[in-house]
Amino acid sequence: MKLGLSSGRRGALSGASRGFTLLELLIVLVIIGMLAALVGPQLLGRLDSSKVTTAEVQVRNLRTALDTLRLDINRYPTTEEGLSLLVTPPTDAELKAHWHGPYLEDALPNDPWGHPYIYAFSGTGTPPFALYSYGPEGKPGTDGPNTTSIGVLPQTKPN
Repeated sequence: MKLGLSSGRRGALSGASRGFTLLELLIVLVIIGMLAALVGPQLLGRLDSSKVTTAEVQVRNLRTALDTLRLDINRYPTTEEGLSLLVTPPTDAELKAHWHGPYLEDALPNDPWGHPYIYAFSGTGTPPFALYSYGPEGKPGTDGPNTTSIGVLPQTKPN
């Protein structure tokens, strides 16, 4: 008994394994492009909102670290000392004796857009400091869709 393929069978196999035509590939590429055009903007919108959420969480963590520092040294950092006092001991020997930092697990973070957080001590209001990010633009007073500032500003009590 001889096993093998007949000549008619070989022709059927070679015809079935030809592949896709150029037109079929173009149609698939157009469909993928349309799906990307529909889904892409939604994903980018979520990326922007997740950066805002990340900045809000980082501001809360920095504020908690500032409150802990205040409990140790009995005051908030001055504007000149800034947020670096959370990770670097003060030069003043009396303050250094009470400083129990670093108050952050890692290095001082930048905002999600790569800019440093702005810290300014006013001494009045609740809290007595401003801690914020200018958002995606990274500078104050810019116009446009990405002008959200994120952070904490001192609130004064009404008389």
